[in-house]
Amino acid sequence: MSKSCKGLAMELVKCLSESDCVKVEKRSYKECVGEKSPCIPSECVGLRETYFNCKRGQASVYFFNLIMVPSM
Repeated sequence: MSKSCKGLAMELVKCLSESDCVKVEKRSYKECVGEKSPCIPSECVGLRETYFNCKRGQASVYFFNLIMVPSM
């Protein structure tokens, strides 16, 4: 994981660990991250969207560089 999204990922994990989805329902982070509100707090939903957008942006830059940088 790149450094630019790592902080968001850690915040998302912390947020999910405090949610009812993980604490009460004893579900995995992977299961809870895909849930919609009210199962997880709106703060976690916002962090999830921001994190996914960060990762998507990195993939776009990576593929753009593959196309634009000539091979030697």
